Amino acid sequence: MQENKIIKLTVRDVRFPTSLEQHGSDAMHTDPDYSVAYVVLETDSDAALKGYGLTFTVGRGTEIVVCAVKALSTLVVGKTLKEIVSDFRGFYRLLSSDGQMRWVGPEKGVIQLATAAILNAVWDLWARVEGKVRNKPLKTNTFECSILLKVVCGKKNRFHTQMLKEGYPAYTTSCAWLGYTDQQLTQLCSEALAQGWTKFKVKVGADLQDDIRRCSLIRKLIGPNNTLMIDANQRWDVNEAITWVTKLAEFHPLWIEEPTCPDDVLGHASISKALAPLGIGVATGEQCHNRVMFKQFLQAAALQFVQIDSCRVGSVNENLAIILMAAKFNVPVCPHAGGVGLCELVQHLILFDYISVSASLNNRMCEYVDHLHEHFESPTIIRNAHYIPPKDPGYSCEMLEESVQKHQYPDGEVWRAIEQQGKQ
Repeated sequence: MQENKIIKLTVRDVRFPTSLEQHGSDAMHTDPDYSVAYVVLETDSDAALKGYGLTFTVGRGTEIVVCAVKALSTLVVGKTLKEIVSDFRGFYRLLSSDGQMRWVGPEKGVIQLATAAILNAVWDLWARVEGKVRNKPLKTNTFECSILLKVVCGKKNRFHTQMLKEGYPAYTTSCAWLGYTDQQLTQLCSEALAQGWTKFKVKVGADLQDDIRRCSLIRKLIGPNNTLMIDANQRWDVNEAITWVTKLAEFHPLWIEEPTCPDDVLGHASISKALAPLGIGVATGEQCHNRVMFKQFLQAAALQFVQIDSCRVGSVNENLAIILMAAKFNVPVCPHAGGVGLCELVQHLILFDYISVSASLNNRMCEYVDHLHEHFESPTIIRNAHYIPPKDPGYSCEMLEESVQKHQYPDGEVWRAIEQQGKQ
């Protein structure tokens, strides 16, 4: 089945108007519209097998990623799946380091986002092909259908059994977007507590006094024993970050996320050193472009929590390297999964990390946002604040075609209606 040739690649700009209700709002993204560059790979298989992939954006600029995917498509169409997976490292290098296109972004930026979208689709296709060979849902020595575990993992172990029974710990970001009112914060935190959530992340960074008030409110709501994290989304310079977070230390956050420019490795190291006596770690990585940046962060002791992202770096290929480096430095992996489709993708990575690499849940958790899962064929399953292993073959990022058509930008039904309202 791996002889299937990829005969067509399509990519669409799909956007959801989350800015209308301030979902996803933070100190740097005040009006995000959660979006994806959505890739479909078609093959010449009699079974019409396809692979689905995406990369996440926040609205404007998605069209640029779409253009980059189209530019890379000539490196994909015409290849067989066997050609790709037999030299996956070489194929990754082909996409990320094309002799001409690398000038506008070798393993970083828009080219890297486009690479991730394509590779995510390839991994999805590979899992579906493996399932089709067996003429039944994937059933392996590990989980059913968790693509990484199917292709990479070894035999069953007690960690596999634990995941099947209990799931992987999650934390919620959905309760405390920066644009939410105090009434919303109170209602959403109360509802989350009733559903079993014990770990909460709060967006900060726009106004110190507002942050103090909101963190105080949420700490009182969740109590002293539940976990609180704060996220500045790159808002501060180094000294400002240290000063600001020191003034929020009374609320006992486990970490400050993205306190400064994501490229400033030594700046993060200075922040980490300054905040260590307060018991506050630094978490970052959702906008680290590649494995080399993670290597430098780890070598410089510039982060205490590695936040991989399933779409920022080169898909599964590069995230495996980052997970292994984190294990070498004994730094927990706590993935970024806000946005549309990221929870569906990253669940495969955390299962792999736990079962085959870390074998530990100490200080490990995965982000979860309760937005837009209804647009996927195999949405993430959360039970008692834990990710439950997926059961459908693939990489879990196939979207409902009806949703894609309605939200395609700018001509989809949803966006035409918004445009019409703006004219009234």
